[in-house]
Amino acid sequence: MPSQSIVSRELADLLKLLAHPDRLRLIAELRSGEQDVTSLAVALAVPATRVSQHLALLRAHRLVEERRAGRTHFYRLVHPAIAAWIVEALQFVDIRNRLDEAGHIDTVRARWSAPALVSSATPERST
Repeated sequence: MPSQSIVSRELADLLKLLAHPDRLRLIAELRSGEQDVTSLAVALAVPATRVSQHLALLRAHRLVEERRAGRTHFYRLVHPAIAAWIVEALQFVDIRNRLDEAGHIDTVRARWSAPALVSSATPERST
């Protein structure tokens, strides 16, 4: 069936795009709403240039949208449900057998599932 082949290929492309720890963490950070590159770099403890490169890929695949306010670029998830989808995927990670401390996956699940705090410094985006 050609449609199955097309859909399977698209899903595989999405999974390849998500197959980087920084991009997964970016999606988790953006679950709470729009953020600028500097805030994301600080939250992830990675250089802003690296964050920008990952955001460019996510934007090219229409997973994030960009909004400019002067010289600042703000990013938000196009489909916020993808963050919840990633949290649900944690159940398939066999991390408990590979780490000395089994609480790692529970800690990540709790952090990524926690209610998003809306920053008063971040302007709201009208849709």
